[in-house]
Amino acid sequence: MKPKKLFGRKVGCRRCGRKRGIVRRYSLHLCRQCFRDIAPQLEFRKYS
Repeated sequence: MKPKKLFGRKVGCRRCGRKRGIVRRYSLHLCRQCFRDIAPQLEFRKYS
């Protein structure tokens, strides 16, 4: 039996705990606001 996932709307953002707008790609599990704050530190670049 597989263990249940603890991300998404159950737990929320790793940084602030917000439950909406979660970026789960690449196992980030951050809300979009926190992702925008720390994206340059994670070496994500905005091209457009």
